[in-house]
Amino acid sequence: MVALKNYIKAMAAIVVNAVPLVSQEVGGIDDQVGVMVGQVVERHLTGCHLVLITTSRHSHVSSSIIRRWNGDMEAGVIVEAGPVTSQDQLDHLLQGQDQLDHLLQGQDQLDHLLQGLWTDARTTCRGLVLDLTSNNNTSHILEFLEMSGLWKLPETVVIAIGERAGVRAVLLHHSLRNTVHALYLALHHAFYLALHHASVYAIQVALHTASLHISSHFGTSVAQRPKKQAESSSCVLVYRRCLYCNTGEPDVQLVHRCFPTSPTLPMDHLFHAEQFHNLLGHKIKFSSMIFFPYMDYRSNNNEQGSSVTLVDSLNTRLFLDFARRLNVSFEVQEQPEHSWGVEKAGKFSGMMGQLQREEIDVCGPLAPHNERIKVMEFLNVYKADMMKIVSLKPTSLPQHLSPIRPFSGELWVALLVSVVAWGTTLWLQQRVWQWSVVGLRVELSAALLYSWGALLQTPPTVPSVSSSGRVLVGTWLVFCVVMITGYSSSLMAHLTIVGKTTPPETFEDLVSRDNWKWGIESYILNGVVILYFTKHSDPVVKEIYRKMEALTITEALEKVKKGGYSFLSMNYFISITVASRYADKYGQTPFYISKNEIALFISFGLGFRKGSPLFPRVEQLVQRLEVSGIMQHWTDELVAKRVRDEKEAAQQDHSVLLDNTTHHDDGQVKLGIQHLQGAFYIIILGYSVALLTLLGENLAHCCSSPQ
Repeated sequence: MVALKNYIKAMAAIVVNAVPLVSQEVGGIDDQVGVMVGQVVERHLTGCHLVLITTSRHSHVSSSIIRRWNGDMEAGVIVEAGPVTSQDQLDHLLQGQDQLDHLLQGQDQLDHLLQGLWTDARTTCRGLVLDLTSNNNTSHILEFLEMSGLWKLPETVVIAIGERAGVRAVLLHHSLRNTVHALYLALHHAFYLALHHASVYAIQVALHTASLHISSHFGTSVAQRPKKQAESSSCVLVYRRCLYCNTGEPDVQLVHRCFPTSPTLPMDHLFHAEQFHNLLGHKIKFSSMIFFPYMDYRSNNNEQGSSVTLVDSLNTRLFLDFARRLNVSFEVQEQPEHSWGVEKAGKFSGMMGQLQREEIDVCGPLAPHNERIKVMEFLNVYKADMMKIVSLKPTSLPQHLSPIRPFSGELWVALLVSVVAWGTTLWLQQRVWQWSVVGLRVELSAALLYSWGALLQTPPTVPSVSSSGRVLVGTWLVFCVVMITGYSSSLMAHLTIVGKTTPPETFEDLVSRDNWKWGIESYILNGVVILYFTKHSDPVVKEIYRKMEALTITEALEKVKKGGYSFLSMNYFISITVASRYADKYGQTPFYISKNEIALFISFGLGFRKGSPLFPRVEQLVQRLEVSGIMQHWTDELVAKRVRDEKEAAQQDHSVLLDNTTHHDDGQVKLGIQHLQGAFYIIILGYSVALLTLLGENLAHCCSSPQ
């Protein structure tokens, strides 16, 4: 902070040395303006990042302001607007803490200045002082403010000093269109005449008395006039910019009149703190598309971008609440391109393009991403809608596979290998024992039949006569008891309770299924959704997008009914459509909506034009609704209401899938031939294999018989 104070003193000394201060009379007016600006800085901008823009390096007003900043600023920038906006040399750009080390030139100078003009890591607030006392360069300052992006910083406090005739031209200039707090200190015309004479005299003194100390020039008088006349000519009128006081439009208000004897400002009423409580009918331009339950409307005509009539939705209820609390009105238009917008070479199309060109104030509903944030202020309003996978409702598994369904495929393979391996092991063991002891011979077929028969609980005679063989048989019988028990209980469950197919729940499920297809409604492939699929690095998501079909919801659901097909859609939309158009009076539908949710975006809400002064106030109101649970209550209420309304109007022309399990009053399930058809298939298969084996044996016997 000490370095900062020294820096301010250094800046003041440079300005004073450049042009000596003259005249007690003029100096008194300068001091008065400096005192008033210092009061505003001390009360509202202490510790802020302050910017002083002047039309001339020889301004007495600027030097007076600099002397009184002292330690009230955390960081500061002084800019001479004329050379900057003309893109010539930047004269004496003073920036930093304790040194002036930037002498910038050309477009690079301007870019460097604009990048750091408003930003300082140590500050959270900003103040701007405009010295317009040399009114021939006022247009340069206003042009510079537009280029510097002041319109993106609505909370920046602006204090302008100039002639009374320029009050409305400055405070209502386009560069201040978003500025919430702006003051104009209007000086009497006689002051400018005195200031002009003071400047001429100062230049003459500077040419003839080089290297004179600052103090040697205090007390010099340019024009000797009566004190009473000086006081009457030094009146300072304080005006402020009001955003909505002119029936919702910006206007200028006179808030105070100052004299040299009373330079104190009324700080409690200087800024209009209550201006966002009543906007006096301000009209907000809103662009949107139908996206229920967030937004719904009816077009008034078939023209693109025409006005609409709102239908009950979340935005409609928000508009009514805002209109009641803020006294505003909404002009809602349908987005002409029916697009959220795509960025090309820095320019957006669709809804985002309208925001970027400031043709509208607000748009939505929409989701944010990196490119959009550059041209809008995003307000998270709603719970983000999720994508769901719609497939055919789970159907009964084929009953002829019930005998093999109790075990998985891997277990069946392991069991078959175990049977063969155990039988082969028993046979080899007995062959080794026979070779050592010369006992009875055990055939390989007998060992394999015994291992298979033990699993069927009807084993043949034990083919082993050795003690080691009996141990091996005992362990096999224990193994068979465990396997038989598990199979029997699982088979009973599969026979009495009909199994169901498993519909896909995730993108991985879709990709892993053979000959499975999927589609999406074409209007969803826009904005953030298309960016999600095209820029995602996951190979599964890329595969989903590569094989995705674009079609209407009616076509998609018809394909889903035929099986082997899924439809990707947003949760609210598809839930309402299925519940209202494809459900019977019991609520049963042929479709299954996945329980797993796919998050395409993390938030959903409204986009405000960059720098909109309304954004903080609307954000505050939305947060209150969210915390109180009103937004979720409205969402649930709207969805239920829409289902009822569409169900009453929809035609009941769809069929309902019926379960093929016969239910009885006693709750018991009687097994029928459809449950045990697998057993009949097995015995038929056995007969067929035995017949083929018999034919093979006879054919081999005939071929081997002697002629």
